[in-house]
Amino acid sequence: MAAGIGSRYGGLKQIDPVGPHQQIILDYSVYDALQAGFGKVVFVIRKEIEAVLKEFIGGRYEKDVPCEYAYQELDALPPGYSIPANREKPWGTGHAVLVCESVVDEPFCVINADDFYGRTAYREMVRFLSNADTITNIPNYAMVGFSLPNTLSYHGSVSRGICRIGPDGHLVSVTERTNIEKTPEGIQYQDEHGVPYPLTADEAVSLNFWGFTPSLFSHLHGMFRGFLEEEIDDPKAEFLLPSAIDHLISTKQTVVTVLTSSDRWIGVTYQDDKADVSSHLDELVQAGVYPEKLW
Repeated sequence: MAAGIGSRYGGLKQIDPVGPHQQIILDYSVYDALQAGFGKVVFVIRKEIEAVLKEFIGGRYEKDVPCEYAYQELDALPPGYSIPANREKPWGTGHAVLVCESVVDEPFCVINADDFYGRTAYREMVRFLSNADTITNIPNYAMVGFSLPNTLSYHGSVSRGICRIGPDGHLVSVTERTNIEKTPEGIQYQDEHGVPYPLTADEAVSLNFWGFTPSLFSHLHGMFRGFLEEEIDDPKAEFLLPSAIDHLISTKQTVVTVLTSSDRWIGVTYQDDKADVSSHLDELVQAGVYPEKLW
């Protein structure tokens, strides 16, 4: 998913170089995915930034792997709906996945373009997706969970999907929390009214590293219509993928297996995060985890 506006970052963080040879985070993600066994890449973008993103990302990978593009536009709506006059931001991560339906007909993994997840997550996901349709009699999806303290920014608050995991390793619920940050009293989040609530620091969080089969699209169609019926006039409302999956779990329409990775997650929410990401990637290159030049 590379269609985000990056309002807190102040620019197109999807293509901001962070590696020792001007690599972007997505370079490492695609490299890890191909090494793990994935065979196609779909980029979710906006036409507004199509030219610059295609120049950066398409030219890097198209010689090594089939590439497709899906467009997350405000007018990508079901028949009977139109864009409200006050709508500017994209419809959310659930909508970003939904617009891929025409170019995805195989088991697939969803990631954020501006998050570095580490190679273990991709290997675990390939292993899972190879058998996803044979585990239960309802769709079985997967999510890679990360430890909350390892996903915070030193430079401001973040939003995360807080997960509850059952003893069988299945996801019980995922609740989107905003304005999560470290404070002198510990890790807290704020609700929509700005009221702070403590977190334990033991939580597993979703960072939009999901594994699905194409059966997901039919579910998303119905839920997106429901979202529009209730929220279309709210300019800030988003159809979020974690919330959609939470609904499918609570209504027993899917099972979600939680995969784990000990690799460190890093990402760029704010401009000041960039130096931290660059330092970590340089360490991995120096340790021989990645070659200096990926492509």
